[in-house]
Amino acid sequence: MDTLIKNGKIVSVEAIYKADILIRDEVVCAIGKDLEHTFLLDDKKMNIIDATGKYVLPGGVDVHTHMDLQAGACRAVDDFYDGTVAAACGGTTSIVDHMAFGPVGCPLHHQLNEYHRLADGKAVIDYGFHGTAQHPMTAENIEELESMIKDGVPSVKVYMTYDLKLDDDEILNVLKRMKELHGVTAFHCENHQIVEKNRKIFPAQGKTSPYYHAKSRPNLAEAEAVRRVLYLAKLAGDAPVYIVHLSCKESLQAVKEARILGQKNIFVETCTQYLTLTEEEYKREDGLKYVMSPPLRTQDDIDYLWKGIEDGEIQVVATDHCPFFFNKEKQLGKDDFTKCPNGAPGVEERMILLYSEGVEKKKISLNKLVEIACTNPAKIYGLYPKKGVLQPGSDGDLIILDPQKEHVLTHDDMHSAVDYTAYEGFSVKGYIELVMQRGRVVAKDNEFTGERGAGQFIFRKAME
Repeated sequence: MDTLIKNGKIVSVEAIYKADILIRDEVVCAIGKDLEHTFLLDDKKMNIIDATGKYVLPGGVDVHTHMDLQAGACRAVDDFYDGTVAAACGGTTSIVDHMAFGPVGCPLHHQLNEYHRLADGKAVIDYGFHGTAQHPMTAENIEELESMIKDGVPSVKVYMTYDLKLDDDEILNVLKRMKELHGVTAFHCENHQIVEKNRKIFPAQGKTSPYYHAKSRPNLAEAEAVRRVLYLAKLAGDAPVYIVHLSCKESLQAVKEARILGQKNIFVETCTQYLTLTEEEYKREDGLKYVMSPPLRTQDDIDYLWKGIEDGEIQVVATDHCPFFFNKEKQLGKDDFTKCPNGAPGVEERMILLYSEGVEKKKISLNKLVEIACTNPAKIYGLYPKKGVLQPGSDGDLIILDPQKEHVLTHDDMHSAVDYTAYEGFSVKGYIELVMQRGRVVAKDNEFTGERGAGQFIFRKAME
């Protein structure tokens, strides 16, 4: 059945304008006025949605989630059903999930096959995967990057900390090969030696509370790793590099300096939590809820990151959605923060927080919100123009947002399987009234209306 969305204000990176949208056969067929007459539409044979007084945005694209992630002895609470239901209800209609480490020495396709098993038939929205490069990164693994791209995975993630991190020579080999293949290499940037030393010293000194999680992973541990990656990318001929979850002022300064010196192909992501929450959360009785890596920072860092978004230095805002039960897995850290699994929920809250905290508080424009949460992630990671934009030929993925309605974020209204939201009690202005995925309503008035397994694997393309 055709769907006609009437009288809404359509938002793109470039403009906000009043027009109607016709969706036919899952894609945007036309945008304009008087579409009923142009296409000789029969009101009785179509779904008409009145968006008067509302904004119509492209569906959100979250390119940093961790559904069903195995992290040591703990597994993320949300599988690809629960997690994508939460995403859909929050206005995100596409995700690209970062796969976990596989067995030591496994080929890259081991995890790709495993993640297809975890997601296919469960996800309710469209999804893709990032490959994972893990030590040892053999010559065979390097060559396998090409076949991963042929299988729709033109990006790979490198960890600079954790057990299967890559060494600098391995990183350089990955960057060189990915540049040849026109792929993107994503980096978790933290100096492993600094972090691990602090994680031993602090507990030995009796400093075991969640607050010392933040202190064990200082700004400069992240910034040093960012600078090192940028130098390695430059050595690889300005190979495309994507910094995930950049969290602090010093890291962004390193990026800005590299760009001033002429380095190209640098992409930067931050996450909602680094724009809204500070390290003061770790002093709370429930501070374990906020144990994530990198940790929450200061208000000064928050202000610097918002300015970085406004100035175009940060291209993407994602979530790093990786939830663990507060009353179960997180309690492993009650006597020692190093035992607490790293991660927090956020895929459902991202879009409305960016609107309320960013647009309504005049930190960014509504156009910028679309740029960082929809269009840029789709362009960088090979989903565009099917995703991240509303134009003829794009998928019928969209959000209808009421800018006037106010509400309070609470766990009771969330759809993740986890037992908390990191944003409990946040008063927000703006309300996601309706969400469509390929022309089908998947969420309306905070109720999930989609279908299990309706999401499709996104065969992403390499950069041109």
